[in-house]
Amino acid sequence: MITFDAHPLLDAVAFATTFPALLGEIGQADALAALLRLDAPSPLRTDDGVRAAMRDLLRHGGYKPTGRGKPASEYLLRAAAEGTLGPINAAVDACNVVSLHSGLPISVVDLDRVRPPLRAGIAPQGSSYVFNASGQVIDVSGLVTIFDADGPCAGPVKDSQRTKTTPETTRTLSVIWGARSLGDRTHRAFAWYRDLLASLGARTEVITSIETASAPG
Repeated sequence: MITFDAHPLLDAVAFATTFPALLGEIGQADALAALLRLDAPSPLRTDDGVRAAMRDLLRHGGYKPTGRGKPASEYLLRAAAEGTLGPINAAVDACNVVSLHSGLPISVVDLDRVRPPLRAGIAPQGSSYVFNASGQVIDVSGLVTIFDADGPCAGPVKDSQRTKTTPETTRTLSVIWGARSLGDRTHRAFAWYRDLLASLGARTEVITSIETASAPG
């Protein structure tokens, strides 16, 4: 369902999730909302080493992960510290919980709002997309990015508005953007993520892992 271009630093897992009902019908899970705090119990904790590894990953193709272009996981960390990180829907909340505590950025797209084929690779110069309802645009040139038939649509900084979840969403694709230098952190994050989704009655299926793709030495 998605292929990854060879990348010497990336350790990613992509998986599909099928929810038992429309996200708008599932509503917000109190158990997930309680985990959107920095002091919540978690099997993973982020630190400066994780943040450095993530920024190195994003820099690989020439992207500059600073200011508004920093990894999504750093936005979550700041929002949680300021007490402004709140629930959105079950799919996004599960993503945000795992990303916040693991320190790994995660993309979530609605599988019924993308057009196959899907591929993840470094975005060429001039690549951009609208990332919110206000029409703001992010330049993803040089950033490892998900592409569908209509162009770039998600990545470790921000996901595009056109492929985000809605109250009608029932199927999602998640990509955990991890770094090889962090050992098994990506797969530990995936295991926790999968358990959180299972607690909501959702079914998950691994689509592919970067480990199955060849990368230059």
